[in-house]
Formats: sequence, structure tokens, C-alpha cells
Amino acid sequence: MDILIIGSGGREHAFAIGFNESKSVSNIHVAPGNIGTSKIAQNHDIDISKPELILELATKLSIDLVVIGPEVPLVDGIADHLMKSEIPCFGPISRWANLEGSKKYAKKIMKKLNIPTANFVELSKISTSYDILNIFNPPWVIKRDVLAGGKGVTVTDSKKTAISSINYAIESDGRVLVEEFLEGEEASILVIMDESDYVCLPPSQDHKRLKDGDTGPNTGGMGAYAPAPVVTPSILRRVEEQIVQPIHAYLKNQEFPYRGCLYIGIMIDNDGAPRVVEFNVRFGDPETQVTVPLISSDLGELFFSAATGNLSESNVDFHNYSSATVVLASNNYPLKPITGDVISGNDVIIEEGEIKAFIHYAGTSVNNNGEYISSGGRVLSATGIAPTLKEAVEAAYQIVNNIQLKDSHYRSDIGFRALQR
Repeated sequence: MDILIIGSGGREHAFAIGFNESKSVSNIHVAPGNIGTSKIAQNHDIDISKPELILELATKLSIDLVVIGPEVPLVDGIADHLMKSEIPCFGPISRWANLEGSKKYAKKIMKKLNIPTANFVELSKISTSYDILNIFNPPWVIKRDVLAGGKGVTVTDSKKTAISSINYAIESDGRVLVEEFLEGEEASILVIMDESDYVCLPPSQDHKRLKDGDTGPNTGGMGAYAPAPVVTPSILRRVEEQIVQPIHAYLKNQEFPYRGCLYIGIMIDNDGAPRVVEFNVRFGDPETQVTVPLISSDLGELFFSAATGNLSESNVDFHNYSSATVVLASNNYPLKPITGDVISGNDVIIEEGEIKAFIHYAGTSVNNNGEYISSGGRVLSATGIAPTLKEAVEAAYQIVNNIQLKDSHYRSDIGFRALQR
């Protein structure tokens, strides 16, 4: 197959690496891609916010499968356009992309299917005080009902901050959701699905906070690891029975079923009960970097089977390894990152028996002197794969500790919850 990947981050580099190892894949194209994908695929510098340009490129290259990385093209209907042109797409149509594009839409479907999630109230009128803040105990969770690049949620104990966040969201979007706070430990379940079947990938855990100990502001993700031991076999069964199976049964019976990856963010309470925090309609970043390397089956065949409604005919196997990725971020991330600084020490690869470690590139480019430079907030991530999580984490840090980038930063405790168990 010839495959076209849409996106430019570490997630898309992880896809490209996986497809590069697939016997079913001949040529890999990425739009727009990054410096990492350019080493193993052909990059195409197009504006992926315009579905017609993606369709034009896919047609011109006679692409057999389009894989959508980020959420915006899906919400904008790229899968609908590709479907009309009979080009298989790994990613759902715009109607189902609203499971991520609109928190309200997702909540309505969860309520309809009795899927466990946080209670919520929708607000649409500006106020200087809100009764809801007296009903739900702090901390309050305020969610914008739009795509916000992973930064549309405010969690606060301050009533002043809560009111300000509510009013800002209403002024910007016309409405806002206020939810009860869920206690527990978060995990991510990535589910590949189509109308014929679903496959749960190894559960992972993302580190969203900027600093060690899960402190500081929320980010797009400072690291991740998999499998996450907090998702025990019994908890995974509950996730499947109470969440995955109901949503799959609903989506598979629609005129145009869901085809792609449904990301299920869950909160697990002290009793092991899972509740949905959010749905995303694509692979997460950085969860992809730790999940794709654990798939031992042919990645191209797996994605193509889901994109064409034949997932039930695909055998999916996994490596019995652990993986961890540590994100190196630019100075001043996640506010306004400082870019253009030279990166060095990023040419190290570890291959020691069953232990491997390498780099997934994201916000990285090359200057006129051929030097690697930072071009985004999350510059790259160091990923380790090993028989144990401890070894995977150590290998990832061995790589990232070798990299020099002026005033860059990274968390030093990726995987700490699992390693403390």
C-alpha cells in the first residue's frame, strides 16, 4: 500500500516508524510532516486545514489509505470527503468527530447509553455568581464546548477563577459545561474500531501537568508510558463492558459507522470503577509514541482493515514489553515557546539486547546550516522500549539527558505512579 499520514507531530512520526516496519506498506507520505518523518517518508508541505488539498494530494499520489493524526481535519470533515472519493480513511466522519469537537454532544451520547461519566450542567448566560458552584463541591471543572488544543479545561478551587473561566467560555463559545470533579487516577484506553469489531490497545497513562509530581499548568502532554498497571485486567473488563461495548454497539449500527481510533480518557476511583473523562476521536499524543511500538502485528494491515470495515478479519498481537516516552519542551512552554535554538546530542540511539531507545520528533526543523533547531513547544520525545517499565524509563532518560537545547525542560518522573506500586 501507499499511505498518506496527515499531521506534523510526534504522533505522526510514530505512525511513520510503524508503517516503515510494515510488510504491507510500500511508500509512506506525510503532510506536512516533520524532520523525523522526512527520514523515512516523503513530506508534502500543504495546508491540512483545507480538506480539498488533502483530497487532491491523496488522489494525485494514488493513495491506498489516509491516516488522520490530529482532530481538526476530522471535525472539518476530511473523512467525509475521502469517503465520497472512495479513498479509505483511518478516522471517523465529521458527525462522530463531534465526540471530541463538542463535550456536550459526547455527554448526550454517554447519557443515552448509560456510560458512566461525571455529572454536568450546561450554562449559557453570563453571571457574577453561579448556583452550580454551590451544588458541585470544589474543585470545579469547567470545560469549553469547542476544540481547544487540549487546553479547554479549567480545574480550580477558586470561585473567582471558576466564574471568570465560565464567563470567558460563554463569551467565546456561547455555552460552557461545568462538571463534578472526579477523584482517582487517570488512564487512556485507545480503541481501534469499525462496524465489524473493536480492539483495545495496551492501556497507557499520560502526564499532562508541566512539572514533576503532576504540578503546574496543563500541557499537551509531557510524557507517557504503557501498559499502565493501574488498569488491571478486572478494571479493563469493566471498561469494556460499561464503556467500550455500549459505544461500539451504538456506532457500528449507524448508516455511516465509526472507523478509526476512539481515545477513551478514564478516571479510576479507589474501588476500581472507571468513568469517562473525555472521548477523543484519534490517537493521543504522546500516547501514540508508547502504544504503536507495542503492536507486533502489521500496522498497515491493522489500520487498513479498520478503515475498510474489515477489522474482524485482522489478527492483532502485542509485544510483551513496556514503553515510556519523555517530552523535551522549549523554554516558556506551554505559554509562548521560544523557538529557533540549536539542538545537539540528538543522534543517540540505544540498542542493547531487548532494550531500545530512540527519538520521536515533533517541533523540530533544520536551519540553513543543517543544524536541528526547535520550532515548536514540544520539540521531541525520547522513547524507551524494554522488558520492564523501569528499564524503558531509564533508557528514555538516557537519551533525553544527552540532548542540549537552551533553557529546555522535561519532567524527571515519567511513570512514577506505576514505579511506586
